Amino acid sequence: MTELRQAIEELVEKHLPDESHFVVEVKVEEKAGTTKLLILIDADQGVTIRACSKVSRAVSEELEAKEMIGEAYVIEVSSPGLDHPLSSKRQYEKNIGRELKLTLASGTDVTGKLIGIDSENVKLLVKQKEKGKKATEEEILFPFSEIKKSIVQVSFK
Repeated sequence: MTELRQAIEELVEKHLPDESHFVVEVKVEEKAGTTKLLILIDADQGVTIRACSKVSRAVSEELEAKEMIGEAYVIEVSSPGLDHPLSSKRQYEKNIGRELKLTLASGTDVTGKLIGIDSENVKLLVKQKEKGKKATEEEILFPFSEIKKSIVQVSFK
């Protein structure tokens, strides 16, 4: 199953519309004798339905031509959605300037504005509020190795 997932991920990368698009995740699941392929793609400026359908058709055609999946299968290509955790540095870069909620390996949750990333860290601008004092903002680095989950926070401002 891992080999099939890797082969499908390579197919998806080959059929992405352009360099601004990238693969977030490929899942291969078997349920009741049917294989389900869930392919999540993203782009630096957002994903369109047209991009998802183009990838879906191209990957399906190639899967069938190469007979990579013998039985019936369902393929779903979409963007990760707001509730899907960030999983790559490229997704973090795309979301600079937005509010993130980090769940750290220690179990602590931290919310702040993503102001930068480097090869090993995420930099958030976090509001610190002490009782009886005015809130201050502090830049804090969080190593990727200590981040369990990162979710973009929706703002309706």
